[in-house]
Amino acid sequence: MHIDREQQRRVYARLVDGFRAGATEGVEQRWQWLMAAHIIGQMDFRLHVHSHVVMLAFAAKTGDWPEVGGQLIRLALVPLGHLVGRLPTGNIGRATVNAFQPMPLSMELQQLIGEARLAAVAKPARNSAETSS
Repeated sequence: MHIDREQQRRVYARLVDGFRAGATEGVEQRWQWLMAAHIIGQMDFRLHVHSHVVMLAFAAKTGDWPEVGGQLIRLALVPLGHLVGRLPTGNIGRATVNAFQPMPLSMELQQLIGEARLAAVAKPARNSAETSS
């Protein structure tokens, strides 16, 4: 499903807001929000960088040092990926997966993205997630 850039940003903001609002959720559930945000934002350079910055900060906060290292590598690869147009569709952006591998969407990610799209159409997000970390 094609979405325009403004809608993409609203959906992305909804997903990042969901991650932030879920501070009492488990770590893996919060990663679901971030992975969904990465999928939506990865074709937009600013959103793509932002998604990895938020992932890096969350990995550091949770003490997941292999993920921290993976996010640092991904942050370094983002500009190159955009320059050469090698951005694998559906990739979740985690250090646990190949950075160059396209991936099918899990049912949970499809649901999160679908709900964020509906919410973004109904009412714009309350803040601009792509400019805050």
